[in-house]
Formats: sequence, structure tokens, C-alpha cells
Amino acid sequence: MNSDGTQDAWVARADPVPRPAGPPDSSAVPPMPTVAPGTPPLPDGSAFLAWVRAPRPQAAPGVWRLGHRPRPEQEPERTPTRQLLSGALIAFLVGWLIWSLLWNGYLGGWWVVPLELFTPDSWRHSNDRIGNAFLWYGYYTVIALTIMIVVGRLGRWGEVWRRFGLPAWRRAAPVNERPPAPEDDPAQWNQLRAAGAQDAADRLAREAGAGLMRDVDHARIARAWQGVLSGRHDLATFTGAVLRDGAAACLHPSGERDLPARLARHDLITGQVRLGSTVDDPRNPYAYRGAGLALGPDLLGTSLVAVGPAGSGKTSSLVWPLAESLCLHALAGRAAVVVVGAAGAGLGPADAYDVVVRIGHPESVYDLDLYGGTTDPDEAAAVLAEALVGDLADPHPGADSRRSTTVLAQLLGPYRAVHGRFPSVPELRRLLDGAPGPLAALRKALQDTGQDSLLRELDARERQSGHPGDVGGVLADRVALLDRPAFAPFFDTSGKSRPFSLRAFDHPVRVRIDLPERGHADASRILARLVLAQFTASVSTREDRSLFACLVLDDATGVVTPEAVRGIQRLRSVNAGAVLTLRTLDDVPRPLRGPLLGATGCRMALSGLTPWDGQDFAEVWGKEWTETRDVTDRQIIAETPAGKALHMLRRVITGHAPTARAVTVRQVERERWSASELAHAVPPGHAVLSLTNVKGEHAPPLLVDLRG
Repeated sequence: MNSDGTQDAWVARADPVPRPAGPPDSSAVPPMPTVAPGTPPLPDGSAFLAWVRAPRPQAAPGVWRLGHRPRPEQEPERTPTRQLLSGALIAFLVGWLIWSLLWNGYLGGWWVVPLELFTPDSWRHSNDRIGNAFLWYGYYTVIALTIMIVVGRLGRWGEVWRRFGLPAWRRAAPVNERPPAPEDDPAQWNQLRAAGAQDAADRLAREAGAGLMRDVDHARIARAWQGVLSGRHDLATFTGAVLRDGAAACLHPSGERDLPARLARHDLITGQVRLGSTVDDPRNPYAYRGAGLALGPDLLGTSLVAVGPAGSGKTSSLVWPLAESLCLHALAGRAAVVVVGAAGAGLGPADAYDVVVRIGHPESVYDLDLYGGTTDPDEAAAVLAEALVGDLADPHPGADSRRSTTVLAQLLGPYRAVHGRFPSVPELRRLLDGAPGPLAALRKALQDTGQDSLLRELDARERQSGHPGDVGGVLADRVALLDRPAFAPFFDTSGKSRPFSLRAFDHPVRVRIDLPERGHADASRILARLVLAQFTASVSTREDRSLFACLVLDDATGVVTPEAVRGIQRLRSVNAGAVLTLRTLDDVPRPLRGPLLGATGCRMALSGLTPWDGQDFAEVWGKEWTETRDVTDRQIIAETPAGKALHMLRRVITGHAPTARAVTVRQVERERWSASELAHAVPPGHAVLSLTNVKGEHAPPLLVDLRG
């Protein structure tokens, strides 16, 4: 039962998923989250039970479902407040006048004819004063109610109540919902009871009521139970773990049950993290206005690209909340995440991750595997070539990834056959430079072992070396960027370091990779491309694709290449996704901007975008049919002397000539968001975001307040 990592703590393991750079105290229970809304539990368990039982209706993609109240798809016609209140008052006065006229007999006695027709005389003229009064005043009450209903409908009293009375009543008198019936209570774990695990369900229900269960515990145990239903886990083992450990059963290999702290609002039942709220703006669909905006694996599975200048909130409002959410999913055994960014970029504390790779930092506990953990020279060459020269285009003809892959494979294969490992960075640089000493030593070792096929590979490399169009020199120059004193302890292949490989994505692991931005910008871009290439290559070969795998890349400048775009397109089919942020689309080659926006299902344009970037978003979002109204004022020409005098008097009083207004309604096709609107009409702290989930459901571009 180690296919998804949720049960690894049930059985002792010699080599668990690596721990954070700073070793935590495993004997201490992690502190509770510091965020209040939607994050259980309190000591008595009431907050946890309220969270579990809270309504989560089905909603459109991106809507925060916890406590959501659906709205109609189309906006109902809204009467102006002044007109609504005046109409209600006039209707009331009219009803009062009619009743007064009837009561005082000014309208005759015809209105009592129905009573005289349908009741006997003995009822109306009996000596029983109480019965007689009950009959007549009951009839008067019916007439009064009829008048009230009629004038109430005419005066739209119901709309007045819904607009002004009902919201105030709800604030003053909150509804105390009763606990659901046991058979409908999600806190009773009825799915376990139905499968015969009655004792395990009772134990979990008791711990939930006692305040010993957290939202991560609930999600983690539910994930393990899904593994039982799918046949990956054994029911007896699951039940034994729950009876032994209660809410702490099926722990993540790290032994942690929560993050040290939370900054965003999370709902692990729906898998969402709330980023803000959609603005009550006419450009947003009515069903979305005022609703919370949230993302989850169902949306991230189509990948996301966010573009905005420095200071627009990409890291604080998007990257860190998503990274925090994915780390919680990893603790629940649902996801594996790797977050890549510059050192000190605000990607969360080290204690929130299992592995922290600080490239270029002398105190880094973990190293990065340059070859992605593979033993296949061809696969290693393809990934490394993409990292080294994937961004090179016309200025370097021939320096494409395919030819570079061939050159690297001609060296990596023979070297691994001789040494049992791939070359380190200095060794690879010398081989690519064509230095006679390393090549001669490699040739002699191959001859001694009689590996003729690999000798032919090495001969081909020596023949091509130094010829015009050879890419070996370009590769050597790029490798030289990694062969710096700051990186000397890194990318070791001798087995002395602790390299991290993205092959670990078979487990719910949390990884953060800090890139050395300062003074090593080119090397950082190579490493970012390397991680993206290794990620797209490794997730497709995973054994357990039920784990959602996600790469969060803060600042993808220089990372987007043709092969990267093709790799992002393939992620959706293997239950994986990528989150890329850019300061501007100018950091992406012009031929790749359209394909990049087309390959990602979720696209975000933050405030401060340039009109040139806005044009690319406007093109990919397309156009829509909208209703426009053209208002024309035509001057009225009087024909009679009296009319001319009246018009002159009106002009003297109002200062305007009498006009007649003509309204023309047309259906026109216009851009959903124009480049000018994206550049100038998006307020600070806001963004325009379009969404597509893995089922193909999509949301149009929404104006979102990321501060809400």
C-alpha cells in the first residue's frame, strides 16, 4: 500500500521521502493553523463539524464553493431604488384610498353582494353578535387582504423586501441550522460503515467531535479510503491503522499533519484555495459577481500562465497561496509539488517542504540531479539539451535541441559505460570542449572493454568536433555557466551528495528549489529549463497517476521553448499541471506567445500590463456578441405659433432646445477585453482571469479582486 505515499508511515521504511533542510522535532505536534475562516478545529470540535457539514453546492469553474449561494445565470431587470420605493408608496396609498372609499360607502354596496349570495340570511342577521361580527369582519379582512395583494404586486413590495428587508433580517437573525440526520452526516463516515468498517467509523466520529481531527486529517483519511475502494489498499490494514491511530492514521511520510502556518483560505473537501473575489462589474457574468474566486487541481490540471509587472502581486497573491494549497494536498496524500523561484522570493518557510534545494548556497542539504535520475543516456541527453540550448533560435543555426541531444548522447553513453555514472559538470565541459586528454582516456577504456558500438559514437563526436556548424562549442559555453566556484559542491554524480530527482513524484512530496538569481541569471534560466524539462519527462512515466503533480515556476523568463510548450500540452493527460509567471510576454519569443497562451487552460493578466501584452490576451480571449444602445436626440420643430412660444419658454427655462430621444438597440461583436482595457482599466490589486478545467468547462475572462 505504498502507491500513493499516504500509508508509508504504517510500515517502517529505511529511506522515506527526504525531510526539510532544518530537521523538525518529530515528537512535537505541529501547531494549529493561524487562519480562522474555514479552518477547523476548535478544542471542542464544533468548528470542525461546522466545516464538514457546510454546504458546498455545485458551481461554475473558479467559484469558491464553501458556503456559496448560487445566483441566476442572467441578471434580473433591476428597478432603480427611487422608482421602486416611490411605486411601492403610491401603491400603498392607492390601496388605502380604495379601502377607505369602500368602507365609507362612497362606492356603493356592491362589494358585499358575494357575501349575500353565498351565505344564508340567518348567518348575517342572527342575534348571535359574536358569530355575526366574526362573519362580517372576516369578510372585510378577506377584501382588505385582496386589495393588499393586488396593490402589493403592482407596487412590487416583494422586491422591496428582498432588496432592503431580507438582508437586514438575515444579519439580525442568523439561522441556527440543526445537525443533519446521522445517515446524512458527513462527520459520521457512513461510507466506511456501509463497507463494514463500523469500528473505524466510530473512532473517527469520536475524534471529530472531540476536536482531535483537522481538515488535513479528514482529507488524508478520505484519500486512503479511496485507495481501498480502488483496490490499491487492503481494508484490514486501513481499519487497523484507524483503530490504532485515530485521526493520525495514514500519515504523510514526513509525519506532519499540517503546515506551520497558513496565509490563505483553504477547503480541502473541494480542494480549493481562495485567491480573492470576482468584482461586481457589468463585464463579469452575473452568476460570478461577488462570488469568491478559487483554484484547485481540477483547474491547475490545464496549467496556468500569469503575466504582470513586478509588484503586481504574482508571488504574494498567486504563487504562494497555490504553493501552500498544493503542500496541504501533499500532506493529504493527493499531490506532489515542486516550487521553483529565486532565493528569498517569498515561497514559504522551509518547514513547509520536505526538500529544500538551495542551489549555490553552501549550507544546502540537498543537491539537484542534473540528469533527472535516469540511467538512459538518450533520455538524459534530451533533457539536458533542452535545458542548455532550448532557448536558442536563428542566431545559432544548428544549435537546436535535436542536434544537441545527439552530441550529448555521443558522450554520455560511452562515459556511463566506463564509469557507471554520468559525468559531472567539469567533466562534461572538458568532453564538449574536445580536450584530447579526456577523450583519449575514454577511448582507451572503451577499447579495453571491447565496446565497439560506443567507440563508433565517440568516433563520430571526434569527427564533428571543430567543424563549422558543430554545436559542441555552444553546449560547452552553456555548461561553463554551471561550472562556477559557487556551484562547485552541486550537480555531483559521484554519490557523495544527496541529489533530489523529480522521479520522486511517485510520492506526495513537497519540494522547493531556490535558484541563484543574483549574479547568475543565465545559470538560473538554464536550471529553470532543466527542472521544467525533467518535470514534463518524469510525470508521464509515473506509476501512480492518481497523484496530482504540479510545477510552480515563479518567473519563467527564458524558460518557454518550443519543447516546453509541447510538454505543457501533454500534462493534462497525465494528471499534472504547471503554473508559470512572467513579468511580460516580451520574455517569450514572439512565435511562442500564441502557442503558450493556447497550451494553458487558465490565463491571468494582472494590473499594470502593457498594451502589447494586452493585445495577445485580447486575441486569445476572442470576441463575443453584446447588445449596444445608440441614443439619438432629435430637435423638435414646432409648427404652430403656440408651440413655438412654448418651445421658446422651455429653452429660456432649461437652456436646451426641446428634443425627442430615439434609442436603437443592436447586436454587435466586440472583444471581451480589449488591449486598452487590460492596460488601463484593471485597478491595482486586480487581475483578469479566464479558466478551463480538466473536463473542458470554462469561465470567460473575469475581473478579480486579489485582495478580497
